Parts: sequence; C-alpha cells; structure tokens
Amino acid sequence: MPDQTGLELVAQRVREAVGDEAVVGTHHAYDRGSLEVAPARVHDVLTHLRDADEEPYGVLASLHGCDYLPSEPRLGVHYELLSMQSRERLNVKTRVTVEDPHVPTVTDLFPTADFHEREVYDFFGVVFDGHPDMRRILMPEDYEGHPQRRDFPMGGEPVLFTFNEHKLPRWYD
Repeated sequence: MPDQTGLELVAQRVREAVGDEAVVGTHHAYDRGSLEVAPARVHDVLTHLRDADEEPYGVLASLHGCDYLPSEPRLGVHYELLSMQSRERLNVKTRVTVEDPHVPTVTDLFPTADFHEREVYDFFGVVFDGHPDMRRILMPEDYEGHPQRRDFPMGGEPVLFTFNEHKLPRWYD
C-alpha cells in the first residue's frame, strides 16, 4: 500500500492529469490508501491510473458497494486496484445519493467489472451508465428493492425446520 505521502503524490498526479475536481479527498488508515473521487470522474481517474500513471495500476482486484446510512451521500462504490510492478494496492472510492445513483461503467477498462457492477446494481441500486448488460444478477428480475441497503426491512421468507413445521404452510398444501 502507498503510505500517506505516496498516496498524496498519486492524488497530485491524478489531479494534474485529470483535473483538480476529480479527486475530492484522500484517506489513509490501517495501511490502506484511498482516493475519494467525484462520481462523474471515476472513469477518467481509473483510465489514468491504469494507462498513464508513472506507477500503473493495471488490475481491478475488487469492485463492491457500501451503504453509509445515515451519512450522505449514502451509497458508495469501492474499486481496489493492484499494481503488478510494485505489488501495491490502491482503493478508489466514490459516493452517490439514493436519488441520483449513477456512476460511469468501467467495463471497457476492466472486463472483470462486468459482474461486479451488476451485483452492486442488484444489491444497492447503483446504476452504472454505459454498462452493456445492466440487469439483476442474483435476485429475480421482478424483485423489488435492494437487499444490502441498510434501510431494507429485516426478515424474509420463513424457513421450514422440524421444530416449526406444524406452524408454517408446506409447499405441497
């Protein structure tokens, strides 16, 4: 992981190449460095980090969603990049609101992002603009809601066990 100074140098290189408004902050904790990026500039930042940075991060190791309720903007998308040359990881984070949950897709940069973005869409409701197949991947197409959001109702379907089989309707009734 880049240390705090290395993280600030990466952020400065990205700001110079992509624009000052692209990187809105940095965060370094637990030996992990994170660039906080404006949602509209995610594709530009990841393109620079993959292709043009002096220390390229050519592998997308992970892409996942997060719900920061009660904070706003509430929904987060986290990208974990890996530099094969230096064996360092860099996190790139962006946050969007529930009312406008749009982030540009990075499937053209990293083909592995395809199913990851669909999973984040399915569970958190973040729409990846330009994605070639933006539909649910794990939940049924007609499912309403996004089950990994923190305001999603707890519960679900009752499970039939031997101790409660006389209380629940059976599939064959």
